[in-house]
Amino acid sequence: MIKVLVVDDSAFMRKAISTMLGKDPGIKVVGTARDGLEGLDMVRKLNPDVVTMDIEMPKMDGLTALRHIMMEAPRPVLMVSSLTTEGAEATLKAMELGAVDFIPKQLSKVSLDIVKIEKDLIARVKTVAARKMRHVPTRPSASRPAAAQVPRPAITPGGRPVRDVVAIGVSTGGPPVVQKILSSLPADFPASIVIAQHMPAAFTGPFAKRLDSVSKISVKEAENGDVLRPGCAFVAPGGRHIVLDQRVSRVDVVVTDQPADALYKPSANVLISSVAQAVGKRGLGVILTGMGSDGCEGVRDLKGKGGRALAQSDSTCVVYGMPKAIVDEDLADEIVDLDDMAEAIIASLYK
Repeated sequence: MIKVLVVDDSAFMRKAISTMLGKDPGIKVVGTARDGLEGLDMVRKLNPDVVTMDIEMPKMDGLTALRHIMMEAPRPVLMVSSLTTEGAEATLKAMELGAVDFIPKQLSKVSLDIVKIEKDLIARVKTVAARKMRHVPTRPSASRPAAAQVPRPAITPGGRPVRDVVAIGVSTGGPPVVQKILSSLPADFPASIVIAQHMPAAFTGPFAKRLDSVSKISVKEAENGDVLRPGCAFVAPGGRHIVLDQRVSRVDVVVTDQPADALYKPSANVLISSVAQAVGKRGLGVILTGMGSDGCEGVRDLKGKGGRALAQSDSTCVVYGMPKAIVDEDLADEIVDLDDMAEAIIASLYK
């Protein structure tokens, strides 16, 4: 039985989340709290397996309560987030502090929408509860330059990498993981990066700006007309896909709604398959933490064209779903711990 504590200043939200979770026989809502202070007290008394935590609350906000939980007795926390720029920035901060995922609050305001997210909410709670706190993503160390964390590989004669496009597929638990990797890359990183992070549209712009602020490379939300270039990363807009278009002397980034029936938007499969078609063996696929198997078919296409693939290790994933899929299909050339991923990406450009 998974014990859940629901913390939210909205009586409607407390009731809605409790009702949804209560429909699963393997989950028990052991308590509800109206603010962070009361929630923190109930965490200490009830010792829940998972906490859902609102961000904006009286007396003690969700970020402050999250800090205390992670310092005192770390456990999976799902943030209840509004789909606004402010909500996105606060949620990304929460994930840096150790929250594993978030529940879109605006999707929960209408009863019809509640039904739509019920299965997803139950699946998230079950998945993160099973992982416990085997791994809390760590932020890049502020005490030493990010570039110093990554030994440069031996450069081949001429110094040209054999791969120059890195495609990253990531979902649950991804923002701090992607931040750690990109902030560890040097300014002269010799490849371009394209990222499919499962995330609502309101989040990807702030996410890209946050990455750009902490990285030596350039990071932006992808737009039509962008051209791949070394040392620049492009984040797919939430709710849309990005694909690559190989031209005579450049590779363009194309933002598209197709395929409309993709399970995820953006989709790692769509992105990585397009990398396979556009640049073939020049592509490197990197599959990071996340639920499900998105990215597996894309990596299969990439490997078929002579590309290479890395998978994040089980022990350093918040959710070992997406990397496990390519490992189980024997598509991963290397299984890499998070702390070593930036170095592994650099080294793979020359393999």
